Amino acid sequence: IQTNAKMADNRTMAQMLQAPIEGYEDAIVVPPINANNFKLKQTLISIVQSNQFTGRQDPHNHLRFFNKVTSTFRHPEVPNTTVKLLLFPFSLEGEARIWLDKEPPRSILTWEDLKSNETFNEAWERFKDLLRQCPHHGFPELHQLDTFYNALNLNDQDALDSAAGGNFLDKIHRECLSIIESKSKV
Repeated sequence: IQTNAKMADNRTMAQMLQAPIEGYEDAIVVPPINANNFKLKQTLISIVQSNQFTGRQDPHNHLRFFNKVTSTFRHPEVPNTTVKLLLFPFSLEGEARIWLDKEPPRSILTWEDLKSNETFNEAWERFKDLLRQCPHHGFPELHQLDTFYNALNLNDQDALDSAAGGNFLDKIHRECLSIIESKSKV
């Protein structure tokens, strides 16, 4: 046994064997709350947990529900975005929770930081991959294109509308597919 231990380190064996906690902070940083009598009620947390997102449902429906629930909580000294940051982890489970846990520590400082920065091309490739994973899904191309369009962010929807020379959904589905394929190559 070597006894070349540093003289300055007077920690016990139990202290030295504890797992380090550095770098294990949450991804979401909630801004300081300087409000008197601020408290999230367990009922609100329970309502959020009653509709948890696992990564397999429609994320837009989940966020609509989440926004509706969080908008019911009002405190004059606490912004709604802070309430959302506090409650968001409670709204996730399964793969979605694993995703959040894998985000870098202290990387989400605002509600806006949670928005996807996925490019149009990445979204289209991911959508096609999902369809390939379920070859017998039974969704006609018309519904596939509608689903893809409605899941895009507003900027990408606007870009498709512009490329279509008006409302994208007013085109026939073959034209829509051609517009998407063309935009994904840009």
